[in-house]
Amino acid sequence: MRLWVTGYRSYELGTFGDQDPKIKVIKFALKQVLKAQLDEGLEWVITGGQLGIEQWAVSVVQELKSDYPDLKVAMMMPFKNFGNQWQSSNQEKLRDLITQSDFAESVSTQEYQGASQLRSYQQFMLSHTDGALLVYDADYPGKTQFDSQTIQVYQQKTPYPLTQIDMLALQDYATDYEEQRIENIIFDE
Repeated sequence: MRLWVTGYRSYELGTFGDQDPKIKVIKFALKQVLKAQLDEGLEWVITGGQLGIEQWAVSVVQELKSDYPDLKVAMMMPFKNFGNQWQSSNQEKLRDLITQSDFAESVSTQEYQGASQLRSYQQFMLSHTDGALLVYDADYPGKTQFDSQTIQVYQQKTPYPLTQIDMLALQDYATDYEEQRIENIIFDE
């Protein structure tokens, strides 16, 4: 099974720095959902390179590989030279994650030309995955609303499972995370 993972950008969640407590909770939530998906046959996590959920998903897969060595991650960028406009530290993070991935490529061989490339990217992700995991809540719109809408339209024609982590679920994961941290089941990095 191949799973498309996407969601909010880091700035949409108001995260600050890699040690932001919100990121720890989000990674915990991703890890719990991916573990459940692994029990259902998950083999590949396919994501993009956006700052936020997509990059954190790659990190989570790398952590899971110690217990699930057959799990693989692919980073598919929507266009050539994706991320080149970012500040140098973010470009370096992207390069590092690409090298850690089992596969990385751009869907379009051209540099950014317009929104049609992003729509083509969405169609590519739908046609090359068996389901999706979105960290997204319709009550808190962000750029992921476009992926959510595209998936909903696709689901009208094709069976395509969607797992969604909304804000209420994130709050539940935050509670679970804190309980496990207090019980020393997990340790803060």
